[in-house]
Amino acid sequence: MTAFAPGTPIRVKADFPELRGPCHIRTPHYLRGRQGVVEKPLGSYRNPEDLAFARPAATIPLYHVRFDQPALWNEGQAGDTVLVELYEHWLEPV
Repeated sequence: MTAFAPGTPIRVKADFPELRGPCHIRTPHYLRGRQGVVEKPLGSYRNPEDLAFARPAATIPLYHVRFDQPALWNEGQAGDTVLVELYEHWLEPV
């Protein structure tokens, strides 16, 4: 079961766990704190942030999330988008 349906507006958590110690993060810095829209769920997979350190890894839903390109980088034209795969524990409702 996924928490976010296609079309749901979300925000990527503005968290920086790498500042607290060694970790493996698959969420790009440029997306943290930014708003996007869920395109579709991609299934559930073991958390790569834990797998990288050989820790027990929970199964977490993964999503395609669409972002407005001009809002991210102040370049591009209206309608330009960026599509990124993000795990559910990095997403929060808007």
